[in-house]
Amino acid sequence: MNKIILIGNLTKDPESGATPSGVSYCRFSIAVNRRFSKENNEADYFNVVTWRGVAESCAKSLSKGRKVGVVGSLQIRNYETQDGAKRTSVEVIADEVEFLSSASGNREDAPAAKTSRADVTKLEEVDASDDNLPF
Repeated sequence: MNKIILIGNLTKDPESGATPSGVSYCRFSIAVNRRFSKENNEADYFNVVTWRGVAESCAKSLSKGRKVGVVGSLQIRNYETQDGAKRTSVEVIADEVEFLSSASGNREDAPAAKTSRADVTKLEEVDASDDNLPF
């Protein structure tokens, strides 16, 4: 099983684009505070990649400093640069991204917005009044 769940803040504005075949992507980096650090300012940094509808939502909604929750898998790639140096790339391929702070400010108590693969094909509002709940 390869599953990773992270909550952190964007370290810079996301970069977005499309592949030559037209598939949307969005890349961003998040800083995740270490849980048991001796000092409160220790963090780990993760590169995150999203695709298709999730990427489009992230490109529109995210900016530096925003707090996000990310669910996905870890991908490690080895490659060689043009000058022959060997490199390793570690990325989180995100299936879900939840926006945990508001766009106008970084209030942690702001309502969260969530986007996932399921949202790509079906976006509709749900009426959550007591009359419509099945329980």
